[in-house]
Amino acid sequence: MKILVVGHFAVGKTTLIGSISEIEPLSTEETMTQAAESVDDLKGVQGKTTTTVAMDFGRLTISDRVVLYLFGTPGQQRFVQMWEDMARGALGALVLVDPERLADSFPVIDLIEHYGLDYAIAVNHFDGAPLRDQRALREALDLLDDTPVVTCDARDEKSSAAALTTLVRYLLDRTR
Repeated sequence: MKILVVGHFAVGKTTLIGSISEIEPLSTEETMTQAAESVDDLKGVQGKTTTTVAMDFGRLTISDRVVLYLFGTPGQQRFVQMWEDMARGALGALVLVDPERLADSFPVIDLIEHYGLDYAIAVNHFDGAPLRDQRALREALDLLDDTPVVTCDARDEKSSAAALTTLVRYLLDRTR
């Protein structure tokens, strides 16, 4: 199953794929330069020094019949032209969101819906951030009632696996 791992800039996509991939993940992380300061909003992102410039890729075997091929997209608007190719053949997407920067998630969700992909929301819980009420998050993101919403820690393998499992179950239920 081809799965996209998407989200806005600095939400944890590379971290999630790195925490869960059973192979050495392909990562196109590069050091951010001063040129990026004028185009990448670093507000609310302390200590960010690298950014994905093409994609991330990892693999996770769920069972004998289900293997996930994880494609992480860059989060900045200037990389959106790559999304069409990455979305082709994908069965769904795990949308990572930062509860402190929900508005940054709207363009990402719009793109996923534009490409007709089913998705689940994974609220990446950052250190020191308060837990958010799931009902309030659903409302703020204007989600359909059946869209799965889970909380995860992208740094934690088990937490990342639980988020992906939620997405896969949702996708399998939708195909039945």
